Amino acid sequence: MSEPKKLLAKSVNTVINDDCRNVLAKLPQDSIDLVFTSPPYADRRGKTYGGVKANEYVEWFLPISEQIMQVLKPSGSFVLNIKEPVINGERHTFVLELIIEMRKQGWLWTEEYCWHKKNSYPGKWPNRFRDSWERCLHFTIEKKFAMYQEKVMVPMGDWKNKRLGKLSKTDKNRDNSKVGSGFGKNVSNWVGREMAYPTNVLHLATECSNRGHSAAFPVELPKWFIKLFTQSGDIVLDPFLGSGTTAVACQELSRNFIGIEINSEYCNIALERLGSGMQLALFEKQSSYVVNQS
Repeated sequence: MSEPKKLLAKSVNTVINDDCRNVLAKLPQDSIDLVFTSPPYADRRGKTYGGVKANEYVEWFLPISEQIMQVLKPSGSFVLNIKEPVINGERHTFVLELIIEMRKQGWLWTEEYCWHKKNSYPGKWPNRFRDSWERCLHFTIEKKFAMYQEKVMVPMGDWKNKRLGKLSKTDKNRDNSKVGSGFGKNVSNWVGREMAYPTNVLHLATECSNRGHSAAFPVELPKWFIKLFTQSGDIVLDPFLGSGTTAVACQELSRNFIGIEINSEYCNIALERLGSGMQLALFEKQSSYVVNQS
C-alpha cells in the first residue's frame, strides 16, 4: 500500500491537529466523496486563524481549493459555507471574486444554497438590516456527480390540497419555462404524492448550545448535505473542523470522516462531542500531526 493510502486509512474517523494545507498535500488523489467546510471568514478570529484580510482572502484560499480538487473524487462535491462581511459601509466582493477564480481553477459552480438562520434576533444599522442567511456554495469537478435527492425530500404540505384539487389544462401538461431556461413542470405529476423535493433554501436555526466555538453551525446543516451527496460508508472531509460539527453529523449518519483543525483546543472539544464512539489514542511520531482516532 502506498504512503498516501496508508495515511488515508489512518486518518479516517480521525481528528487531525494541523494546518489543512499540510494534511491535504499528503492524502491520496480521488479519495474523498464530499468536502463540507466553513473556513474562517475574512477579518474574523485573528488569534486563532490569523484573521485573513478580505483583500487577501482569495489569494489565501485558492491553494487550499486546488488541494481539495486533488483529493476529491470526480463524482464528489465541495460545499463551502461562507459569507462576505460589510467593510466600510458596503459588502465586500471577495466571495464573488473567489467563485470566479475557482472557476478558472477548473471548478464548476454547480449551485448556491442559502442557509436561512430562522432564529436570528432583530438588528438595525444605518444602511442595512440584520443578516439572517449565509451562502453554501456547491462546487463540483464534473457535471455528473453523486447526488441522492430522494434522501432530502420533504412533506408536500397543506398547500397540495388546494393547489392540486382542481387542475387546469396547462397543469396536466409539461409547461415549459417562458424565459427559455429549458426547464418545465407538469403539476399533475404531484397528485397523490406525499413527499416533494426541497428548494435550495435551508431554514435552520443557528447553533446556540455549543459554547466552545465562536462560529459553530448547527449539526443539521452538514447533515443535510451529507445525506444529499453521500451514502453510508463514504468519506467526508472537513479541513476546518472547528469544534467537530461535521464529524458529529457523519457519526450520526454512518459516514466516515476526516477532520482537520489547527487549534488544539477545538480538537479536544470535537473529541468530547464525538463521545464514547472515539477510542482515543495518539499515533506514533511519524504521524504525530494526527491527534486521535476512533
